[in-house]
Amino acid sequence: MRRFLLLAFPFFLFNCNHFWGNPYKTPLPPRIVPVMNDSLRVEPANWWVGMTWNKLEILFQRPGLAEYEVRLEQGKGMKILKVVKGDSPNYLFVTLEINANAPAQKLEFVFSKGKNTFTHEYPIRERNDAIKAQGVTPRDVIYLIFPDRFANGDPSNDNVAGMLQGLQREKDEGRHGGDLKGIRDHLDYLKDLGVSAIWLNPELENDQLEASYHGYAVTDHYRVDRRFGSNAELRELVTECHWRGIKVIRDVVLNHIGDNHWWMKDLPAKDWVNQWPAYTNTSFRAPSLVDPYASEFDKKHFNDGWFDKRMPDLNQRNPQVSNYLIQQAIWWIEYAGIDDFRIDTYTYSDQAFCSKWCQALLDEYPNLSMFGEIWENAVPVQGFFADDQPMKRGNFDSNLPGVVDFQLCFAIQDALTKETTWTEGASKIYYVLAQDYFYKDPYKNVIMLDNHDMTRIYTHIGESSTSTKREWLFYSLQGEYRRFTTPLKSWELGIANPTGAAFARNFQVVGRGLRSG
Repeated sequence: MRRFLLLAFPFFLFNCNHFWGNPYKTPLPPRIVPVMNDSLRVEPANWWVGMTWNKLEILFQRPGLAEYEVRLEQGKGMKILKVVKGDSPNYLFVTLEINANAPAQKLEFVFSKGKNTFTHEYPIRERNDAIKAQGVTPRDVIYLIFPDRFANGDPSNDNVAGMLQGLQREKDEGRHGGDLKGIRDHLDYLKDLGVSAIWLNPELENDQLEASYHGYAVTDHYRVDRRFGSNAELRELVTECHWRGIKVIRDVVLNHIGDNHWWMKDLPAKDWVNQWPAYTNTSFRAPSLVDPYASEFDKKHFNDGWFDKRMPDLNQRNPQVSNYLIQQAIWWIEYAGIDDFRIDTYTYSDQAFCSKWCQALLDEYPNLSMFGEIWENAVPVQGFFADDQPMKRGNFDSNLPGVVDFQLCFAIQDALTKETTWTEGASKIYYVLAQDYFYKDPYKNVIMLDNHDMTRIYTHIGESSTSTKREWLFYSLQGEYRRFTTPLKSWELGIANPTGAAFARNFQVVGRGLRSG
């Protein structure tokens, strides 16, 4: 009948006092990444000809930049459509239109303020024909990897000068040294398991004071965390995966950033993140978006509240934020050859934006079968966020091809731990599957037994479970249920976490086995 399987890993806790600007009692020194011309930051750093997304909004940032005029010195088949200034005096957002027949070239942007002038060379490149954006299908088995906890292939990057956290293997919430090279070194191991796709928990920079290992508090959207490797090393990993017939899924976070993101030291606009008079957590109540009786405050509290004090909530209703997040996703596919996306905390983001984001990605790469994290407790709530489901009659369509099927996960766990009655135990599976009419294509949903946020399945069902129960477990995943499967790292060895989530984080691959951290 349908979906995907997932192997996972656990994660995180945080805290801070301020959420406007620098959140620390003692301000951290600003981190400026020089691009060209006296620390001019440019994002994205380049683009390509022949793209569907051909109205590119480029972020330029430098002290006092908003006082400058900007023009193109020359550009064949290209022109500036508009320039937007933020509330900060240090940003310009320049929209560049790239005609369909424009050649690859190096543009020259000229910035002028009276007699002061500087230029920036901006490359528009030819698209390469490398494999990319393949999308996952019901034939795939997805293996979920926490890069920091998988394998340490390059000890030299365990501690990076200037970054806030280094190696702390003695701490559950510390960094343990895993990296991209460690994953590359074990691709044959994964291939031997029958894995056809790997889902990497976020590998972008998370330069946070604590719990940076999990990756869900991004501090730079265009830079791989140096403790994992480099942008080039990510591209090399993807290439080697493709040689072996393994796809690579990025875990993308649209809802929030880390409070040490470079934006937080100089927000481009006052509404760049969702602000409250006092710190306000999200309600964590996604059903408020479906509930016909919910107040507008209930909806706002859920969508605009912060997931955590160290995770500022992005305001995707701001058009520059929206464009930035769309372009960033496209850029990484073109640059590194990413094949698909799992979308973290999908329900918490502005849903009009999410619909736009999904459609823009599908317009560019029709084979994508992105799946969102919808951790809820009923099929109608989970299904509300999936593509072209019955709620479209309410003038809403997410354009999201698939979801992570928590409902089937919960049902399988009940079947393995509870006595079967008319409605409980194994009957739960039947009732969940009978509601698949709610999805446009249930085969695009990803199934799992546990993930990086949950108690491991072998702990949940009891470590002394009989072989019969385990055989039934695997049959339920690989048989007639959803065929997209996602196992968590080390799940294939029957690893449990008897002392809680922290224990499950403490394993790294060594050769073909695992060792305790």
